[in-house]
Amino acid sequence: MGQLVEGEWTTGKLTGDDGAFKRSESSFRNWVTADGAPGPSGEGGFKAESGRYHLYVSLACPWAHRALVAREAKGLADHIDVSVVHPDMLEDGWTFDDSFPGATGDRLMGKRFLREIYVAAEPKATTRVTVPVLWDKQRETIVSNESAEIIRMFDQAFDGVSGEGPRLWPEDLREAIEPVNARIYDTLNNGVYKSGFATTQKAYEAAVVPLFETLDWLEDRLSSSRYLMGERITEADWRLYTTLARFDAVYFGHFKCNIRRLCDMPALWGYARELYQRPEARSTTDFAHIKRHYHYSHESINPHRIVPLGPELDWDAPHGRERLAAA
Repeated sequence: MGQLVEGEWTTGKLTGDDGAFKRSESSFRNWVTADGAPGPSGEGGFKAESGRYHLYVSLACPWAHRALVAREAKGLADHIDVSVVHPDMLEDGWTFDDSFPGATGDRLMGKRFLREIYVAAEPKATTRVTVPVLWDKQRETIVSNESAEIIRMFDQAFDGVSGEGPRLWPEDLREAIEPVNARIYDTLNNGVYKSGFATTQKAYEAAVVPLFETLDWLEDRLSSSRYLMGERITEADWRLYTTLARFDAVYFGHFKCNIRRLCDMPALWGYARELYQRPEARSTTDFAHIKRHYHYSHESINPHRIVPLGPELDWDAPHGRERLAAA
């Protein structure tokens, strides 16, 4: 996997000397706000305005996927345009090759590689080149490449642009959402990567055991609760969904998260199908990009780059979750 060092492209390994996967911190942490005032980090000057921002994503990446879902859920599709990278992430990292169905090329600047967007923002950047990227056309720079913060910007800052709509991070649930997000992020969202990229048995088992402990905890929680926070869909559900959508297709086999399949967990499988069947998920979930990216890009895991044809899963089957509304 490549990265920029002083604005120059180089390659490096994903694991430390102990064989454990290390996820890098996001390097651009500004915030779009309703009036352009500074947010919790970074600098001010990024006011929520229609047409001002551009979102760079991969349809394969779960972190970018959550930003796409939030964009749709908050009615921002007509106000924030999007470029989709090619699913293959090889020696040049993410590219704007548009030869794969659904890849759009760089609709804003016509660049060949996503790293050029980072260099356009900071010529001497030292950073991983990741998606999503929220770009400010007015100031010609990156606002943020931190998905968790981008979805909160979409939820909180753009009421004057698209209307308020249901809150994904409502004030009365924030305290309850935070520990759920934290556990799911560490052991599941990132846990699948820690399992898949581990290069020692010890590192693998240290990741996969808590991963399935969290899945068991979620199965129990969702057996009696329609969504993670009860009757309302929140950001916690969408942060979980984008990992669940990839679980049986990729993480079970490719990342060796194979103690159980998602479809073997009745509550979680029904919950995942219900979320998929909502328009903000269905329109942004692309299994062809998902399967191609992981199996073709990770040569250390799949050296022959064979993309499996399965599994055959019926995401449109009735989910039966309505019964919990009256429970």
